[in-house]
Order: sequence, then structure tokens, then C-alpha cells
Amino acid sequence: MMKQHQAHRAPLDLAGIGIGPFNLSLAAHLDAVGELEVRFFDQNESFAWHPGMMLPDVTLQTSFLKDLVSATHPVSPWSFLSYLVANRRFYAFLNADFPAIPRQEFASYLAWVAASLPRLQFGAQVREVDFDGRDFTVRLASETFRARNLALGVGLRPAIPQFLNRLRPEAAFHSSRAAFELARCAGKRVAVIGGGQSGAEIVLSLLNRGVGAPAHVDWISLRPNFLPLDETPFTNELFTPPYVASFHSLPEARRHTAVEREKLAGDGVSAETLQAIYRRLYVLRHLETGGPSTSLLPHREVINAEPMEHGCQLIMRNGMDGQMDIRKVDILVLATGYSYELPSCLAPLASRIDLDRSGRPRLDPDFAVRWDGPAASRIFALNAGLLSHGIAEPQLSLMAWRSAVIANALARRKAFDVERPETMVQWLDRMPQGAEAGGKA
Repeated sequence: MMKQHQAHRAPLDLAGIGIGPFNLSLAAHLDAVGELEVRFFDQNESFAWHPGMMLPDVTLQTSFLKDLVSATHPVSPWSFLSYLVANRRFYAFLNADFPAIPRQEFASYLAWVAASLPRLQFGAQVREVDFDGRDFTVRLASETFRARNLALGVGLRPAIPQFLNRLRPEAAFHSSRAAFELARCAGKRVAVIGGGQSGAEIVLSLLNRGVGAPAHVDWISLRPNFLPLDETPFTNELFTPPYVASFHSLPEARRHTAVEREKLAGDGVSAETLQAIYRRLYVLRHLETGGPSTSLLPHREVINAEPMEHGCQLIMRNGMDGQMDIRKVDILVLATGYSYELPSCLAPLASRIDLDRSGRPRLDPDFAVRWDGPAASRIFALNAGLLSHGIAEPQLSLMAWRSAVIANALARRKAFDVERPETMVQWLDRMPQGAEAGGKA
């Protein structure tokens, strides 16, 4: 009887797969669009935002005004300011005058929204999604939903170098688990691979651990130096809707080149973190005794990691002089970033989705995936458009705007104002046709 009831249930207007910040932002926008029936599913029992990276004193790299809704729906009850008021900390937050807000505070805000917003279903793993010719079928463990549209918000997967497969599990861990694993680095020789913000935060945390500090820290980066995040005004124009529209209109090869060229706009280390590391190194070298020794190793390409009885032996090439470098370490910390792959639950549809050369789905301006199904049945992909929409796509900066674009597409009306604001920079001689409000190009 249960299955028969499910078969006759009216289809949802949207089924969201995954409840991270991006789908949470979409759900917050759709909460203001009354005519749509939506449901969001997540396999975790409750909301958690990068719990493994909640190290002491880490801060957000973007303004708290770039929250779930404020850029496109500032009167929403789900804004960061609404969170401060609801939790009676508005004045204390202002008086604290954070130069950059604690990441733990933003995580608390996201969890507050997730606990309060309706139509979110946790502890609900989507096992398979198929298409019956009219609707998507979304199969969970104990029930099945039909949906006219999908929103994929499952996030990225840790990028693990292939040579790590030969090492014992205890010899290495990804930065996404740093908060749970760093304690076992005490007294060990530790190598942190990765010169971005995550790698820098882990290095700083290791250097500040006191009695639980490692014996030695190698900080290894492929980049020619430990390079800062570029957050100057004209670079920040890359994180605006006009730039996204211009970027999307470029040929695919040019978009690939642009993403590589703009890497430090979204993946450099904050100046505050670099300064804190340098100051801590100064103190350890000149003012304190007994702290961890350190080696800063930029411009190194890790070629292999050979397993040893304890830890491993790293083989690196120095990009400055071309010489080989060998280091023996007990534990590897992989701040090697994340990679995109289609959610496994989409396996029945995978062959029908148009992928680019990196394995990401090709997206229309409104973030709808190009596939061979009916145009009215859309699969919206969030955090999949690095090579279609630019470096803002994996960042928090434009998540509210992207959610508003998708909400408008679902509602088939201008529920939110997403017209391109005036920009300081003229990226193209002529703006692409049809890019207004995330329309089809």
C-alpha cells in the first residue's frame, strides 16, 4: 500500500539533493515563493558546515553580507542580521568589530537556518534518481518522490593524489578532517601539502599547539611562493553578476585559461593568516625554545610518496632549480583541495548529461544542466560551474544571486530582482544576448 500511495503522490516542483550552504540558500529563497512545492534531502542527520576545518581562530574570507539571501532578498527572515537579532547578539557582534568574522559564527548561522527552515529533510539519503519520461523519480530508502526539477547541491569531494593509495590509512589525511586528526600529530614529523588557505590554516594551527605540537613541520606548495589572496577592488569585480555573464559567453577554451589565470582571486591565503604564520615562525626561531622546527618548501611538486614502516618518504621536484628533494615524514596532511564528480545517485542519468572536458556538466546561464531530456525538466547544478560561470561559483560570494536566478526559473516569473547591476569594469565590448537574469544564452 505504501508504494501505491507513493506512486500517486503529486510531483514536487523541485527535489534538492544535499543540504549544504548552496542548496540551503536556494531553499531560503524558495521559502518566499509560495506557489512551489519543494523538498530538500540530505543523508546526514543534521546540518554541519565543514566541521573538520573548524580550527581555532579561522575566519571567513568574504563579507557576512554575502550570506544566504541578503544580496537578492534583504527582507528575508533567513539573513545573517536576522540570525544576530534572533539570538540576541546584534550589539555584541557590532562591538566586537571583527575584521573578518569567525567561521564558527557563520557555521552557527547556517545551522540556525537549517534547523528553522521548513521543507528540509535530514537523515534521508537519495539512493537513485531516474527519469520516467515525464518526471524525475527520487528514491530514498523507504519512500520515492516524483519531481519536475532537481537541484544538485552535494558539494565537492576531497581531491586525493593517486600515490596516496599505497600508504597506510594512518599515514595521511585530507584537510577536510583536520580538526579531528591534528591531535595525533603531536611529536611527529608532519608535512602539509598545499599552499592555499586550508594549508596555511593547518600550518598555523600546528605551530600554535604548544604541548601538543609536532616535532617538525614541512609546508609544501606547488606555487612559487606562499601567495596572498587577491582581494583588491577590481579583482573583486570577478565576483559580480556582470562578470559571470561575460565569462559564460566565452568559448570553453578561453574559460579554462581564465580560471587558471584568476586562481589567486579565490584560492590565495589571507594576508592576516600569512602574517600570523610569519610572526609565529619568528617567535619560534628567536624567542622560544622547544617548539616545532619548520621547513617552508614552495615551488615543490610532489611526485610520489613511498610507504615506510612509519609514515612515508616524499619525492619532490624543486621547480626553481629542477633538483629532486626527498623528505621523510610520519604524517601527511593533504590540503589538496576538492574535485567535482556527478553524485553517484545520478548513475541512471549520467550518460544523458553533457559533460565538459573536466567532467563537469555543461550549464546554461540559469545553472540548468544540458542533458537530452525535455527542456521543461531541469537539473540545476550548484557548485558545478567553475568552468562555465567562473571562480565565484564555488565561493559564497554569489550564492544568493545564483539561488535567485534558479528560483526565478522555477517560478517562471521575476520573483527576485537579478538584473545585472552597473559595473565599474567593461569586460566585453557588447554584453551577451539573453544573459539578463540568468536567461538562456
